[in-house]
Amino acid sequence: MGSSDAAFAGSIPAIYEQYLGRLLFEPYAADLAARLGEMPKGRILEVAAGTGIVTRVMAKALPKNVEILATDLNQAMLDLAAKNLDAPNVTWRQTDAQTLPFDDESFDVVVCQFGVMFFPDKQAAYREALRVLKPGGLYLFNVWDRLDANQLSKVVSDVTGAAFPDDPPKFIERVPFGYFNHDTIRRALQDAGFGRIDIDVVEKISEAPSPLHPATGLTQGTPLRMEIEARGANRLEEITHKAEEALKARFGDGPIENRMSAIVVTAQR
Repeated sequence: MGSSDAAFAGSIPAIYEQYLGRLLFEPYAADLAARLGEMPKGRILEVAAGTGIVTRVMAKALPKNVEILATDLNQAMLDLAAKNLDAPNVTWRQTDAQTLPFDDESFDVVVCQFGVMFFPDKQAAYREALRVLKPGGLYLFNVWDRLDANQLSKVVSDVTGAAFPDDPPKFIERVPFGYFNHDTIRRALQDAGFGRIDIDVVEKISEAPSPLHPATGLTQGTPLRMEIEARGANRLEEITHKAEEALKARFGDGPIENRMSAIVVTAQR
């Protein structure tokens, strides 16, 4: 994975939040928060918090005496997240999930929404999560299922690949949809030292108001944008339009029903 695969800067965070937040991430944020149950107190560490979509849901769903420390590698994402949430029990900090600057056994739960796929050294991130968890603590995260089970994203991936046949951008299939094998995930967590590991496939349905909405979000609000611009400096709007037209052909030109599939993992120290 190249360094640009985890780069969310410039206008990307705002586009990501506006066009992809409700469409892709809010349904699964609610699922993760619900899995925390009636957590009465304690400390939660969120890694790869992005624009704070899960953070906002947890802050609303959990008691105010549950402390939430939300972190991300990209300060631009955290800056936008902090603007969208003002809660006394939530703090923000820029940090790398692979080298956490926190004490051993200092959190009850570690949460990560669609971030594990971006970690170059997943084993290091798993070991760090284990280290900062208290005995019996939970590591709760989700990753996308295979690309074929997420047709909206697949259409956009196919379009961008066809636009550059000699050097197709592979970000979508390589990173967000490249880490879905249950056995691989389970073995990596076991090797890191986790005990009980539960893996669920969770399907959700959301709606995009038009084909342009997801086309813009995926081509301009993710690191796919850098791959497109690297291959054709002035072709971003063209590729966005091609993605819009392909989505129209697949789903129609009105609101789009977006069927999604993700993998949710709960690992206990």
